[in-house]
Amino acid sequence: MAEAEAAEAGSPPGQAEDQDQDAVGGQKIINQTFLSLSQITALSEQNVEGVQKKLEEFLNFKQLKTSLKEAILLDYYTAGFWWAKEKNFSLVQLSGFMDLLNFLLENLRDKHMTLEDNIKELGKAMAGIGETDSERSGDMDVFSIEQAKAIIDYLNSSLFKPYKLYEHLFHSPREELVISNKYVIELAPPAVTPFPPLLEEGMPLESCESLIVLPIFAEMEPKGSDQEGHLEEPCPEAESLEAGAVAAFTVEDQKSAVDGIPNEIIGNLEAEINEKLQIQEEAYTLRTEKIKSPK
Repeated sequence: MAEAEAAEAGSPPGQAEDQDQDAVGGQKIINQTFLSLSQITALSEQNVEGVQKKLEEFLNFKQLKTSLKEAILLDYYTAGFWWAKEKNFSLVQLSGFMDLLNFLLENLRDKHMTLEDNIKELGKAMAGIGETDSERSGDMDVFSIEQAKAIIDYLNSSLFKPYKLYEHLFHSPREELVISNKYVIELAPPAVTPFPPLLEEGMPLESCESLIVLPIFAEMEPKGSDQEGHLEEPCPEAESLEAGAVAAFTVEDQKSAVDGIPNEIIGNLEAEINEKLQIQEEAYTLRTEKIKSPK
């Protein structure tokens, strides 16, 4: 294709290939800065847990407990930064490495690149490493050849080998299953003296008597004594009513009321009394006879 275009333009094929290589070598593949230098500095001062918390804040992850994507992305960036920090990368190198991690992941997630195409993009980004010619230096010219080899090995194990899993994560729709159970719980009514409290609110008997029961009865006692005092005090209105009722009946009226009691009722009472007295006499007689008679 390059030879055909060169022939149409009237230039030799070899010269066109050199121009393409120069264009690739001097072109910036990674045009977006993932994290600022101040954020990289703040991350470099943290341990692993601190790096994870800082990245969660910088990337504005709010649904880590429910979102699988956010959890995997946070783990991806945290592991990559910590690996680079253990390699003693400088702040500029840490920033470039994080840009590379984000660049390759965006190719997979947003551009739907295949594994082969993404590896080619990595090759373009790392072109010019170790060369002194500034025109042919690429995005990763801050790294040495040994560091570039280590980066390729890390990307191979962390991104390229599980590439299918990342594709499934970002491109395969999944149904969200919401499982819930509803329970109806009947709660016992609150305890009111003298009813006992709930078992979960129970306490030793000594504590209950000393702290709860006795103060309640102590508060109730004065009220009872006051009521008794009120009952003992005579009411003048009641006395006047009783005096009027008694004055309305004469002695003759009382006698006639007593004489009006049926004789049958009095006779029945006398018969019952006599019967009970006779039974008691017989019992006493038997006891005395047993005592007197020798065994």
